[in-house]
Amino acid sequence: MGATFENPNVTLRKVLDLYANVRPVRNFPGHPSRCPDLDLVVVRENTEGEYAGLEHQIVPGVVESIKVTTARACTRIARFAFALAARENRRKVTAVHKANIMKRADGLFLDSCRAVAAEYPAIEYQELIVDNVCMQLVMNPYQFDVLVTQNFYGDVISDLCAGLVGGRGVVPGVNLGDDIAVYEAIDGDTAARADPKTASPMPLLVSALFMLRQLGLGADADRITAAVATVIERKSHLTRDLGGAATTREMADAIVAALR
Repeated sequence: MGATFENPNVTLRKVLDLYANVRPVRNFPGHPSRCPDLDLVVVRENTEGEYAGLEHQIVPGVVESIKVTTARACTRIARFAFALAARENRRKVTAVHKANIMKRADGLFLDSCRAVAAEYPAIEYQELIVDNVCMQLVMNPYQFDVLVTQNFYGDVISDLCAGLVGGRGVVPGVNLGDDIAVYEAIDGDTAARADPKTASPMPLLVSALFMLRQLGLGADADRITAAVATVIERKSHLTRDLGGAATTREMADAIVAALR
């Protein structure tokens, strides 16, 4: 049997009721990207679904994993996604699901999204099956604006979207509850993280920049972003995930020098 302890990030989300994971997917200045000028947001339900952690062994060789779906959580994340779209003047919300197979669980999710969508007639509402969404994202990601989905699908889709703009290291993430926000560094290059001296500073930095902007410190965030863009464009002090061979300290020092 594999490890039975719960992922600490999952525990933190449950304990603090951080029900919404938000990942804005945009190009980072100076960093090469497959999809220039992309701007979409993935909104992921953060507390239940396959990540509820309810697993048990029925008999040796047979494990049952329970997907939990509640009307409360589905309605709450749908309402969050539509409110975000309205606040940011976005045009469309796409509900991502697998209701053709999980008719009751994902059907409940869609019922909740439809009810909330009716409260926002000015915002286009769309429903797409998750495997189709993955294909459509690769073919034409510009057709999407806000993607709202359950926990597991959101985990997969947000990483796919990150790949469109240069990788997980340039996409910020935040876990939100009604009163608490926890900004997190999205996992970067596994090989680089094996040696803390060569780990990329970007995953932590982009989420910190996102936090500054949410706190109304956009001018400071822009100044730091410009310094990072300068370092990226020079290509001389980049960590391995960005195509260089610099250490964490060397890249950080280069960013500080660009700030000055």
